[in-house]
Amino acid sequence: MSGHTIKNLMQIEDGAVKFGLSPTLEARFARDDLGCEQVGLSYQRLAPGARHPIFHRHAADEEVYVITSGRGVVSLDGEEVEIGRWDAIRVAPGTARGFTAGPDGLEMIAIGSDRPEGGDGEFIPDFWN
Repeated sequence: MSGHTIKNLMQIEDGAVKFGLSPTLEARFARDDLGCEQVGLSYQRLAPGARHPIFHRHAADEEVYVITSGRGVVSLDGEEVEIGRWDAIRVAPGTARGFTAGPDGLEMIAIGSDRPEGGDGEFIPDFWN
């Protein structure tokens, strides 16, 4: 195996389509395509005014989200914080999070730490209600 992998994120399957979350959400999860062993990476795009359909938290996984375009709001354990381009949001294990896009939409890169095999995410289905 090579010591590096290069992959265009737009050439990775849009997982949101597979799970019926498109066109509100575009989500390209690159961990497997890049051959990552200790880190996860995804590109996510929310349509203008859309809420992230998957409000969740992790037991052990720490994540960082970097906003690459647009503005919006991140909800962290119910606290809402305005976010914009080039803001980096670190989310500790156990903290519930979800995003709402502003009028121009919201694009981000999500980076996750080494996590238990199979993931440790807990979805919170009715958080937005």
